[in-house]
Amino acid sequence: MVALPERECTIQRRNQKVIEESPSPFLDPVTRKKMQDQAASLARSVGYNSAGTCEFLVDKHRNFYFLEMNTRLQVEHPVTEAVTGLDLVELMIRSAAGEPLPAALLKGHVPSSGHAFESRVYAEDPLR
Repeated sequence: MVALPERECTIQRRNQKVIEESPSPFLDPVTRKKMQDQAASLARSVGYNSAGTCEFLVDKHRNFYFLEMNTRLQVEHPVTEAVTGLDLVELMIRSAAGEPLPAALLKGHVPSSGHAFESRVYAEDPLR
């Protein structure tokens, strides 16, 4: 089980993510590690074996609360790929074919390098 760096998606409109970024500018290293440990523990406890995303809500004191787990690769996965250098689609396919994850990944948490974000563009009638 490998926990990848988080994606921050606080900025939303009508319950849709507008900005996804990694790493989160709000999380400190201690909270980040605890959150990754919790996500990996959750996936391990249900025997999950594929790419997935655990979503948490974080309060102003950096307490975090489990919201849901998406048992699929999300459309925002390129943000994670940009900061980790990993091809998540390739890793998911290889894992599904029974191949083990690369040994370097199995050492625990994957570090991130740099900063990435993705933005959703909306076309709507704001007066309606």
